Amino acid sequence: VQLQASGGGVVQPGGSLTLSCAVSGDTADKYALGWFRQPPGKERRIVGTISRSGKGTYYAETVKGRFTISRDNVNNTASLHMVALTPEDTAIYYCAARELQLDVPITSGYHVWGRGTLVTVSS
Repeated sequence: VQLQASGGGVVQPGGSLTLSCAVSGDTADKYALGWFRQPPGKERRIVGTISRSGKGTYYAETVKGRFTISRDNVNNTASLHMVALTPEDTAIYYCAARELQLDVPITSGYHVWGRGTLVTVSS
C-alpha cells in the first residue's frame, strides 16, 4: 500500500484547509489511517486517527474541536479538515496506515507512511 498526502499550502491565522490522503496498492478499508505532523525543529506527533470503517476517531487535545478526520473507503481516500488554524499548526503533515483486524482508531503502530505536505499558517 502507498499513501500520498496533498492539499498543503499557506493559510492565514483563523483560516481553514483540507488535506487529502490517497491510498493506492490495496483496499483502504483494511487499514486504520492516521494523520501526524512535524513542526519545524520538533518531533513528529499524532494529530488524529480514524478506524477502518470510519466510525471511530481520535484527536490530539491540541486539535480537538478544530480538526475533523474522515474517510471514503469507496474512493480509497481520507481527509483532514482543519479550521481556526494558528501559527502553531504550521508543520509537515503526514498520513499513515496500519493494517488492523479491529475497527478502532488506533494511535500507535503505524507502519506505512506517505510523503508529507507542508501547511504554513502565517499572515
